[in-house]
Amino acid sequence: MSDLPIRILERLYALNLLKDAPKWWWVNAGSFEVILGCVLVQNSKWENVQKTLDSLRKAGILPTFSGDFKQDYQDEERNFWAICNIAALSQDVLASHILGLQNQKAQRLILLARNLLEDFSSYKSMTQSLNREWLLAQKGLGRESADCVLNYMCGREVMVVDRYTYKLLCALGVEIEDYDELQGFLVRGVEENLARVYALYGEEVNLAYVYARFHAKIVEFAKSKRDPKTLL
Repeated sequence: MSDLPIRILERLYALNLLKDAPKWWWVNAGSFEVILGCVLVQNSKWENVQKTLDSLRKAGILPTFSGDFKQDYQDEERNFWAICNIAALSQDVLASHILGLQNQKAQRLILLARNLLEDFSSYKSMTQSLNREWLLAQKGLGRESADCVLNYMCGREVMVVDRYTYKLLCALGVEIEDYDELQGFLVRGVEENLARVYALYGEEVNLAYVYARFHAKIVEFAKSKRDPKTLL
């Protein structure tokens, strides 16, 4: 059972589910857009999140990022500028760009941006110093969302798990309801089989990238409606 996570990763890797996706899967990973997306996606479809972000770009509130994780992660000026823009907006103006639960999400995003500016002096300090405790203290962010921020925005070695992960493992005979236990099960499966991970990605691979792709593969596999037992 201990090698189940790495076997799942190997079989998902072979399916090439992310061939048309951005390298880190999350659109504009490495940028401030990730944390915005984590709040906006609550009780909403990702398509609506993309429409909101596009609307904010067209209005000049958000910049257009490159889509390259390293470049966007290091783009100090534009990321910090975007945070300042969100923090300075009125709730009504921001809500006009949001699809679904406009006022609640606008309020939460403005407060989040202001808290980031209050506690961190730069975008670099945010990505280096943000932790799960700080993120969970923000309205609109739960454990899954916090881990998405740490992995897809900050580039940390954090494995995101979700309902797709839970359902996949249940179908394979492993039922772990607790979020942290489910996450730990997959992380141990990777860390205890690094030779097999390196055989897939190369020895120079960043584990943060592996975890980002692993989570993404699980999501895309679930959406494809394939039989989970084909991964055994």
